[in-house]
This record gives sequence, C-alpha cells and structure tokens, in this order.
Amino acid sequence: MVDAGPREGGGGPARAGAPGEALAARLASLRSRLAGSLSDRLRRVRAGGGLALQAGLAAGLSWLVADTLLHIPQPVFAPISAVIALAASVGQRLRRTVELIVGVSLGVLIGDLLILAVGTGAWQLGLIVVLSIVVAVLVGGSPAVIVQSAATAVLIGTLSPVVANLEFPRFLAALIGGAVSVGVTAVLLPLNPLRVINRAAKPALDLLVDQLEATAGALRRRDAAAAQAALDRLRNNKSEVAAFFEAAQAAREASALSPVHWEHRQGPVGRYARAAEPVDRAMRNSGTLIRRTVTLIEDDEPIPDALPAAVSALAEACRHLRREFATADEPDEAREQALRAVAEAGHAYRVGVGFSGAVVVAQVRTTTSDLFVATGVEQEEANRLVRKAFGALDQP
Repeated sequence: MVDAGPREGGGGPARAGAPGEALAARLASLRSRLAGSLSDRLRRVRAGGGLALQAGLAAGLSWLVADTLLHIPQPVFAPISAVIALAASVGQRLRRTVELIVGVSLGVLIGDLLILAVGTGAWQLGLIVVLSIVVAVLVGGSPAVIVQSAATAVLIGTLSPVVANLEFPRFLAALIGGAVSVGVTAVLLPLNPLRVINRAAKPALDLLVDQLEATAGALRRRDAAAAQAALDRLRNNKSEVAAFFEAAQAAREASALSPVHWEHRQGPVGRYARAAEPVDRAMRNSGTLIRRTVTLIEDDEPIPDALPAAVSALAEACRHLRREFATADEPDEAREQALRAVAEAGHAYRVGVGFSGAVVVAQVRTTTSDLFVATGVEQEEANRLVRKAFGALDQP
C-alpha cells in the first residue's frame, strides 16, 4: 500500500500524456500530408494553366468566328472541336486536329444518312453509334478518329430532332474549331517549348539520378536488397518515359508552329527533344547495371572503391544534364562527370572485378555513351571519348 500511491501517481501522468502525444503526432502528420497535397495540387494547376488558357481562348474564339462572323446556327461543334484538338494530346496536335475533322465528318455523314432512313429514337441512336465506329475502323481510323466519330454521331442523333439542315454547318463549325485551336497554340498563346519538355523530362531524369545514387550506396554497403529496390523502381518508368517522349514531340511541334519560337528549333529545344531516345536507352542500360549489381553483391564479388564512385559519378552526370537542359546551357558539366564515371570504372576494372563487376563496368561505359549522345555528341565520337577516358583494358 505504501508503494501503490507513488506508482499510481507517477504512472498517471505518463498514461495520460501518451494518448495526448499520439494525438499530437497524428495531427502533425495530417497537417504535413495536407500541406504536401495542397502544394502538389497547386503545382499541377500551374503545370496545366497554360493548356487551360489555350483551351478557353480557343473555345471562345471559335464560337465568335462561327456564330458572329459566319452566322452558323448553333455552332456547338466549333468550341467542342477546339477543346478536343487541344486536349487530345500534348504533342502531335496537327495530326490530332486532322483526325478530329475526319471523325466529325464520318459522324455527321453516318448520323444524317441514318436519321433520314430510320428516323430518331433510342435504338436508332444506338445503331448510329455502332455503324459510325464500324465505318471508322474500316477506313483505318485511329482511336481518336473512332471515339470522335461515335461522339459526333451521338450529338447528331440527339440534336437533329431539334435543329434541321445542319449537315454542312456542323462540319464547317468543327473545321473552324480545329483551325482556331492551331492558331491559338501557334500564334496567339504559344507555350514555351523548353518549359514544356523540361517539366516532363525532370521526373524521368530524377528517377534515373535517384536509382543510380541508391545503387552506389548499395555497392558501398554491400546491400543487395537496396540495389534490388532501386532496380524495381527504375523498371517502373513507363509513365515518366512516355511523358518525356510526348513532351519532346510537343516541343518540336511548338517550335515548328510558333513564329515566336522558330529560332529555338535547332538550339536548346531541338537538342532537348532529340535527347528523349538516348535517355531512354540510358535508363534501360542502367537497369542492366543495377541488376548485375544485385548479383555482384549476392555472389560476394570484389567491389573496388572506384566502382561505387563510378556509379555515383554517373548519377551526378544525369543531375547536371537535367539542370543544364533546363537552363538551355551547353551540357559541359554533364559530359565532364560522365567521363569521370568512365575513368573510375576503368580504374575499378584494372584493380580487379569479378564477372558481374565487369558487366557493371561495361554498363557504365554504355550508359555514358548514351548520355553523350543525349547531349548532342555523335555516336561514333561518344564511343571514342568513352574509350579514351576508360584507359587500358589490361587487368592484373
């Protein structure tokens, strides 16, 4: 009884404080997640702000041209086609616009012919959609043409009972919308092609940098699980690579269409856009590098200090490449770091590596060659520079 009081008195505050501390920790975590979520959302809004402005301007102008200037009755297809042409794809907008016109014309033709033949109603609407898709497939239409043809047929089937004799005006309105969307993106409100491609390329290059750095750390610690985690993450790169390729196409298109950006076609934008394919190859070769790193560690092969240094320098080269592309600078530092990676790999090879270690060394060379091509160096010259930096091929 003598000891009970102090134990209860001393234990009471601890038991009371623990739930309070847990609640405070949960609230702090919730605030952190909300703040992160809000910043992510604001970042996405900023990223899509240019497209939103283009779509709004294109929709308003297309309606103004069709309704006020050409007096097309109910020119609903003008703003619809303008917005679809803008939003269908970031890149290849000219091709998408042509596909849109093809899809709209097919939908209008099939819809009007069937309405004249069988009238309107639920089953007629379903038949119109089925036939519009079948015809779009038969003529070799892309998914965009097929979807737009079906969507147009739906609008035709639902609007025709209300407004008659809109066959040609509908097609003309769609044509106006597509033309206005191209005019907005090329002349009135062109996006900065360097900003477009940099925004999409950054996640891909960041992914490559992070996993190469993780691999270098795994080599130093002989941590096969960490190397495997880096490999799994790098393999899951489809969204980043796809966004990079699409942005490269969009940048080429923007610099070709917009007079404001014509001077950038062969400069930073052109070089950046051409880098998408060699960067993709660098990611695939880095995947092989990391996979052999896992085997190297599991087989307990020798790991000279220069080997993780080579992988770390490769990551640094990718980081410099990302920064110098974003600032439109000549990627000299990226090339310098890439050659340092090859030199370290050559040193590791001559110190002595095992079978998988030799593969890692070879992949450092191959990835460096890819990065040089990404900076604008011809493949033959890139290979020569890599061989020179690597040094002698003799092992002890």
